[in-house]
Amino acid sequence: MACLFQAMNVDSSSILLRPSDFYQQYGIEVWTQKEAMSVDTADKAVKLSDGTLQHYDQLLISTGCRARPLDCPGWDLKGVTLLQRYEDAKEIHNACLGQKAVVIGASFIGMEVASYLSDKAASVAVVGPSRYPFEKSLGPEIGKMSMQMLEEQNVKFYLNERVTEIQGENGKVKRVLLKSGRVLEADVVIVGIGVIPNSDFLLGSELEVNSGKAVIVDKFMRTNIPDIFSAGDVTSFPLSIRGDQRVNVGHWQMSQAQGRVAALNMLKKQTKCESVPFFWTVLLGKSIRYTGYGEGYTEIIFKGKVEERKFLAFYIKDDEVVAAASLMFDPAVARLAELMATGHVLTKAQAQADDLSWLQM
Repeated sequence: MACLFQAMNVDSSSILLRPSDFYQQYGIEVWTQKEAMSVDTADKAVKLSDGTLQHYDQLLISTGCRARPLDCPGWDLKGVTLLQRYEDAKEIHNACLGQKAVVIGASFIGMEVASYLSDKAASVAVVGPSRYPFEKSLGPEIGKMSMQMLEEQNVKFYLNERVTEIQGENGKVKRVLLKSGRVLEADVVIVGIGVIPNSDFLLGSELEVNSGKAVIVDKFMRTNIPDIFSAGDVTSFPLSIRGDQRVNVGHWQMSQAQGRVAALNMLKKQTKCESVPFFWTVLLGKSIRYTGYGEGYTEIIFKGKVEERKFLAFYIKDDEVVAAASLMFDPAVARLAELMATGHVLTKAQAQADDLSWLQM
């Protein structure tokens, strides 16, 4: 979905991973307009929405996630939308031109949408529960800088807030009510508050899923049921750079890596998934890059100056670098990803040193 966030008026043909003739060339059948309804692991069969059964020798579950809907009165009014499909992106682009847009959510989805709409909508307001955008993932300093970037483009922020109700007239959204009592006028409301793994159809199948509905896999992308594998956003997997801590990473780079590993193991070519998370977010043409897995970090060490919008941030936990983020500091994050992938343990002392020659930039 990152392409949709960053260019919501893009032509659908330009974002295809593979053209249709690729699948024909390699004898791959693609069934659209069908949905998996259940899996019978004993009979090795998937029941489809058209009532048919598809038997399998091996099964890969790569159903991804769906956008989390808003849970408040008025969520179903016309003009309240999620960004999940190509059609949603086009609809948001067209609906917001010259109109008042309210974005609910101040993390990657919400911030990229707000950035995109800043020069297209008549006004853009962002509502979020934290003190700053990205606060949990990137920290308050980078969050504050990101907010200032968008404020310079007349985006308004309403933080430490939550939506209590969306009100409309004649079935269409007109205003958003916040817990503080503020009222935001709105023609369009875009909801970006996270995702839910698409695993509901596995209920009763004996496949293990965690409390967040993610399918549990090992390093080989195997589930607890023989001959069933899973890959991508729908999985909970052991992350090698964090001592096999079980995580769920919702970014296409990791999904692509896991899909490859799953395919190799389905072909009996035993391969572990040892990829390092790497992603970026684009705000007003500026790319913030990130690698690693920083959840639970206790300290951030900065090189450069965040307020000058040129920096490298090291996220520290237990005296080790567990993640890094940068803006206008290439190729530091890519180099860190390479070092992490080869098993290097990067220390707090290295991050604190004035000499960064160990990065070999």
